[in-house]
Amino acid sequence: QILVLTYPLIGNYGVPTETEFDENKLIKHFESDNKIWISGLIVGKLCDAPSHWRLKYKLAEWMQKHNVAGISGIDTRALTKQIRENGTVLGKIIQQPSGPFLGIEFKDQNERNLVAEVSTKTTKTYNAKGSPRICAVDCGLKLNQIRCFIKRGARVDVVPWDHSLNSNDFDGLFLSNGPGTCEKFLIKKIRD
Repeated sequence: QILVLTYPLIGNYGVPTETEFDENKLIKHFESDNKIWISGLIVGKLCDAPSHWRLKYKLAEWMQKHNVAGISGIDTRALTKQIRENGTVLGKIIQQPSGPFLGIEFKDQNERNLVAEVSTKTTKTYNAKGSPRICAVDCGLKLNQIRCFIKRGARVDVVPWDHSLNSNDFDGLFLSNGPGTCEKFLIKKIRD
């Protein structure tokens, strides 16, 4: 997915360190474990001189470190209006200044199992002595969702999206949001 941000200036705080963890061993200041899940970022204006006391990287440096393409100088509000009126479109960020754009393939992301790509591969338990016991199915789980359960005293077992569910193993079931469409598979799995 390519993310379009419409705020006029992006990156003015920069990006904090990726090596700071909280008491639950969850990475601080990020939504997921040290990974950018988008494949591209489009902004109107990128800040060249960010300033924040937690600043470790400029946004462009961090994106480059994670091999994420980006482009600035785009009228993102007009682009967002087009997307809103016409629906999502296939797109790429390329360095070729003008056409013809021969040999450039466009792949529909909905043909991939995006949930399998972002989901944890192993079961992870947080606050092991907590109660109630929550089974959180990771379809693109945000770290703050885990923190919210822990804050309320719950034990959280984060499981892969295709994990075999047994209702005897948990008191509550949480299905996270995420990319793509996995609801048909999950509904069948839950019913079984």
